[in-house]
Amino acid sequence: MAKQVVTRTYTASIRNQSRVSDDLDSLGFAASKLWNVGRWVCDRVWSEIGHIPGHNELTAYLKSHERYDDLHSQSSQRVLQELAEAFNGWYGKRRNGDTTANPPGYRKHGDEHPRSTVTFKAAGFKLDTKYDRVRLSKGSNLKDYWSDFILCEYQTRPDIYLSTVENVQQVRAVWTGDEWELHFVCKVEIEVSESPGEKTVGIDLGINNFAALAYEDGHAELYPFNCLKQDDYYFSKRIARCDDSNSEQATRLNQKKSRRRTHYFHTLSKHIVQRCVEKGVGTIVVGDLSGIREDEENDEVKDWGKHGNLDLHSWAFDRFTDLLEYKAEMEGISVETVSERDTSKSCSCCGRTRDANRVERGLYVCDDCGTVANADVNGAENIRQKVSPSSPNLSVNRSNGWLAQPSTFLFDKETGAFAPQEQVTS
Repeated sequence: MAKQVVTRTYTASIRNQSRVSDDLDSLGFAASKLWNVGRWVCDRVWSEIGHIPGHNELTAYLKSHERYDDLHSQSSQRVLQELAEAFNGWYGKRRNGDTTANPPGYRKHGDEHPRSTVTFKAAGFKLDTKYDRVRLSKGSNLKDYWSDFILCEYQTRPDIYLSTVENVQQVRAVWTGDEWELHFVCKVEIEVSESPGEKTVGIDLGINNFAALAYEDGHAELYPFNCLKQDDYYFSKRIARCDDSNSEQATRLNQKKSRRRTHYFHTLSKHIVQRCVEKGVGTIVVGDLSGIREDEENDEVKDWGKHGNLDLHSWAFDRFTDLLEYKAEMEGISVETVSERDTSKSCSCCGRTRDANRVERGLYVCDDCGTVANADVNGAENIRQKVSPSSPNLSVNRSNGWLAQPSTFLFDKETGAFAPQEQVTS
């Protein structure tokens, strides 16, 4: 076992909730007000010059605003950073043809005093692990003659000891809907397993199949997108029936949809890592999706069709990859990203590149060597070969085998896990 320093987030309850809830409410409300002021500024700038102000621009605009001093300066900066990121995400969807995407809204949700998450960086908190307390700084506008901070008594899980972690980088005060809780973002030293082997696997993330895997030994697997599509359809219908998209009911539905998606990503990434351990894989190669919305030929936005665009923009590619890396490192498996350029057009057996070889979305036929393959698996194998090229004999032997008939794993809603297609009952 080797040791490695990684980032982890630990959740803690607040034991003196009744004594600090009013002060935390005031900070959460202050964060919402600053968000709304920044939201108004973004709207004005966008209306005037068609430009989305970045984090540094927003901070420069609002540093002298009275709402900025309601929070510690680092906490205010984090609110504006989150707002800038939300606007950039919306603009990216809008630019790529997602007409259903809405810009980030004002913090209301039917609550006169909305409670936003407040982030405290190094200068904004002081941790006392001896007595399980943390001191959170107030903004200068909220300080009074007897207190300029909030003293929270916390309780973590029995197996978590903040006194032993390498470094606590941030503390977040998070409103759960019923009470406040604390999230500690820490640097911790953990033991990681030795690499299970030296083999590689390529992963192609796509529109029809969430993931297609091509292993070095010729085996291939598909993980269809069906479950997430069903959730998208179901929750979109439910939310559309709400009187107001910002209503409490709509908010709860969006939160539930987000939790289900996060669970799916966690379960899938864990399953894939476990499969890699079983097969002696030491390196996972993932296609870099940063340019997936751009056409390789003319740098224009790709048109994936109405439903394809909606599905594409609803994915959290980065979220899934982050979870995959986090779980893989625990098993001593490295994750590398490579360009996906031409991986959907090239034959993974002979290397010939031709647009016409992709006969339809799910089928790839090479007119040179005669390979017939599942199109997503062919792409995954091309991604894998960018890190670990196969020998000519292996390429010939795998032709028309696992490439054309991969195993299919589905998410079983009854068990909450992935299983071979023939074993899934729901």
